[in-house]
Amino acid sequence: MFYLAPGETERKQRQNLDWQKRYQQLANKAKSPLLKRYYEAGITAASTPISDVPLVAVDFETTGLDAKQHSIVSIAVVPMTLSRIQLAGAQQWMVKPKHELTEESITIHGITHSAIASAPDLETIIEPLLEAVAGKVWVVHYNGVERPFLQAGLLDRLAETLHFPLIDTMEIEARFHRQGQSLWDKLLRRKPLSIRLGDSRTRYNLPYYAPHDALTDALACGELFQAQVAHHFSADTPLGELWLP
Repeated sequence: MFYLAPGETERKQRQNLDWQKRYQQLANKAKSPLLKRYYEAGITAASTPISDVPLVAVDFETTGLDAKQHSIVSIAVVPMTLSRIQLAGAQQWMVKPKHELTEESITIHGITHSAIASAPDLETIIEPLLEAVAGKVWVVHYNGVERPFLQAGLLDRLAETLHFPLIDTMEIEARFHRQGQSLWDKLLRRKPLSIRLGDSRTRYNLPYYAPHDALTDALACGELFQAQVAHHFSADTPLGELWLP
């Protein structure tokens, strides 16, 4: 998969988006008490230095990559800051998917039919999940999974969905390693550098973790983000320069 980093225009737009005001508006419009409470917890201002931002690393394991045709099977959240991973506060849930597990998905994440036989529906997970992430900025690796899958799941159970910004460590890697190949690279048919989670961690000399376990991947993503800020930004970098609207 080739991932394009957003251009300067998009980065400016997300810096100027007032998410605090938008959360207030969304809280007023929300019909679900769960969503209303989430929005009322607020969101950190875009101008806040990243070192002062409460964060939460999040990972979903799913039955596939299309939120319209596939389902969540596992969720993990790990609260963190730029300086600390708070493993004591980590939480993980198994979820019974609405769509059947496939042999391919079982091979990838190792979650079998027996493992989810007694798992609850996402509906029962919504409240503790929203409580765990309320007031924090999400950190994920590839925003095409966690946000759309949660939005689809909430729309199905609550008849309304959730809107929130997030930090995508894959997008940050794309900024620095997918800005286009040189003519020489193309002539030599060199492949673009991989921005997968494990390969990205290797660039920062982070340890290897076996992939496709939600809790491990959330931890891996959180550590990657800390390393990215240390190498490419600073503790004073405004949140708005890092998140996606």
